[in-house]
Amino acid sequence: MWSPRRTAVEAVVALVLGVMAAGTEELLTSGGFRTLAVALAAVLLSLLRRRLPATVLIVTAALIPHLGGFMPLLVVVGWSAGRRIAGPGRALAAFTAAYAVCIGVTLLNEEGRQAPLFLTLLITLYFLATAVVPGLASRYWTQRRTLLHALRERNAQLLRERAMVAGQARLRERQRIAQDMHDSLGHQLALISVHTGALEVDPELTERQREAVAVLRGASVTAMHELREVVGILRDGVEAPEPPGAALAGASGPSASAGAHPAPDESGRAGRGAAGIDALVEAGRAAGNRVELRRAGEPRPLAAAADHAAYRIVQEALTNAYKHAPGAAICVELRYEPDSFVIEVVNGPADGGGTPGAAVSGGQGLTGLRERARLVGGMVYAGAADGGGFRVAGVLPYGGVEAASPFLDASSAGASATDPDADLLAAGEAGAAHPRRRVGNVLLGCGIAVAAMVALAAVAVFGMVFLAGEMDKGMIEPAEYARVQVGADENEVRERLPDGETIATLGLQGKGPKPPEGAECLVLMSSEVGESIDTEPVFRFCFKDGKLIEKKTYEVRR
Repeated sequence: MWSPRRTAVEAVVALVLGVMAAGTEELLTSGGFRTLAVALAAVLLSLLRRRLPATVLIVTAALIPHLGGFMPLLVVVGWSAGRRIAGPGRALAAFTAAYAVCIGVTLLNEEGRQAPLFLTLLITLYFLATAVVPGLASRYWTQRRTLLHALRERNAQLLRERAMVAGQARLRERQRIAQDMHDSLGHQLALISVHTGALEVDPELTERQREAVAVLRGASVTAMHELREVVGILRDGVEAPEPPGAALAGASGPSASAGAHPAPDESGRAGRGAAGIDALVEAGRAAGNRVELRRAGEPRPLAAAADHAAYRIVQEALTNAYKHAPGAAICVELRYEPDSFVIEVVNGPADGGGTPGAAVSGGQGLTGLRERARLVGGMVYAGAADGGGFRVAGVLPYGGVEAASPFLDASSAGASATDPDADLLAAGEAGAAHPRRRVGNVLLGCGIAVAAMVALAAVAVFGMVFLAGEMDKGMIEPAEYARVQVGADENEVRERLPDGETIATLGLQGKGPKPPEGAECLVLMSSEVGESIDTEPVFRFCFKDGKLIEKKTYEVRR
């Protein structure tokens, strides 16, 4: 997708390549209209290299033998083709076709004036340096960037899937807990409600006993409603709606108790929040306990979950005090701090030498309080108080805060042992978290590029050594040519001169003046350059009947 910034960058690159092409062509030729044409062609090909990378690469390679100003353009075109041609097979075919076109046009342009093998070697080295190496470097850089992007996308997908799995695990656990609570506690509370309802109408009970039984029945009905509410929250994650037909709260008798789950009265609803703490304290006092309630600060509303947690903290703390420290003085303090709601329940030691912990306890109440407070973003502390008593303190936020899921922490610790994608996730996170790994990847890419350049340099050195040796076999100094005299013995002359069997002299035979009839000629190159860049000075020695019958110097066109 093109943007104004990218368009401006491409325009600047095209202009720079056009200027460089014009300058290079001006140095190699006489200039004029041809220079302007080369500059415009370079600008056009540069603008098309993103849309048609393979076509522009082949066209540039075909024009290089005729227009030397395209040398800077070939480097940029090779870089673009390396990263933009889809698929390694297509890229290999495009570069091979460009290489073949470049060699073919060069050999046709020379028309036999240079040795084909020598030209092929030079064009191969030139094409490797200006097109293949930039294309390989660009392709490696692009593939590495694509791989890193794919790893980041994969990591994000794995994190989303892990969060979904954790959420499903939470829902399954909620449903399991809800089913267990419904099957066990619901049945027991229903039995209590039925039996207390039957006792309440028993004519043999006194009025005081009926009041006690009514209290028990009301408590069981309230407990059944709260159980239904908690089961709804655990199962669906929301507060259970008020069931229709729950108007049997005030009915009496066993039939009413057994026929439906009665709804609690208004005091039961208030008992599920911080407003019901007063009722908890009053109930404790009515049972003969010494409970004191203190408040501090300006009352502020709490979120529904935090409000319910506050009630449960006080309820659990009072229950523990009643069980483990019977007869002890209890102080319940509620403080509305500027940033949080603080609950503190402190009881003294048990009266009459009661032993703490003698009552039956499941040992899960405080643990459940801590988890309940953590889920709303708060905390609970429980421990011994000064003077031998016990303290339960809770801090709850005013707003609703969702705590991090414990399933993620637990799964991440052992994910690599069960999840086949955990290693990939860990590798991606480690690569993103450690800059040294990124530096190592960059160094690896640079090492590959350096190795390719070293190999190319080795090939170039080998080619130059080979070329120098071939030149020595087919080249002499002009002074050596002057010392050879016509009429000298053929064997002596050949011993003084190179044999001429080299690629440097291929293509020189048959050019120049016509040799003497029946003579065998040796054509060698001159160590000096000609007057023009398009001509090459050569020396020719012709032998017949064991003698040197002619020597001649002339220039041939390349």
